[in-house]
Amino acid sequence: MTYAHVNGLSLWYESHGTGGDRPLVLVHGALSGIGTSFGTLLPLLAKTRRVIAVELQAHGHTADVDRPLTVEHCAEDVVALLDHLGVPAADVLGWSLGAAVALRLGTDHAARVGRLVLLSVSFHHGGIHPGLLDGIQDLRPEHLHGSEFHEEYLRSAPDPAGWPALVARVTRLDADLPQWPAAAIRGLAAPTMIVVADSDIVRPEHAVEMFRLLGGGVPGDLAGLPACRLAVLPGTSHASVPQRAGWLAPMIEDFLDA
Repeated sequence: MTYAHVNGLSLWYESHGTGGDRPLVLVHGALSGIGTSFGTLLPLLAKTRRVIAVELQAHGHTADVDRPLTVEHCAEDVVALLDHLGVPAADVLGWSLGAAVALRLGTDHAARVGRLVLLSVSFHHGGIHPGLLDGIQDLRPEHLHGSEFHEEYLRSAPDPAGWPALVARVTRLDADLPQWPAAAIRGLAAPTMIVVADSDIVRPEHAVEMFRLLGGGVPGDLAGLPACRLAVLPGTSHASVPQRAGWLAPMIEDFLDA
């Protein structure tokens, strides 16, 4: 557990476990850190492979810097971390904001990515339930006081007083989420596993749309199984996706080892 000094950041990362063809990089969700996003999933995955978990700009142990918080910057930071560690390519698993970062790695830094696991990702604005982000600019830091996200931040942040600035950065990011053209999804070189909750902020139809763009949705007994995969977690909300570690770990391991 240490810092990598990359792109003007002191970027916190943790390395757990050994084995696997490539390391697996975990990228957490917005306002979260490694513990809240992957506290139950990480130990299971680290039993069979090297897992590198990162905390993005202004999140967790990583202090903020004077630049916008964007998916593109975060993806570049992960690439710089791989350079720092001497890792030519890694599998990448991201949840929520982390899934957008992972997708950006897949489209813009394809040579650095082996396989992608995307938990709760949308590649255009229509992928999220209509109206869900209306009023996001009205979110105030105190609205989240006492939440697991706030409690984790107070325990880990270099400056616990930076919580309001983080919330402001995330609300700006949520108000202008990145989008990808369908051609970029169709052109992903990395085999990709899409995971969505049945009661997610991402519409299930959108996950199926993305699955089809990747080559899925075919009769596998006749055409053969595609390189991509789709999993829908029953009885699950967006926030509880990472808590389904008992379901996720064996599915993810099977996909990464395929």
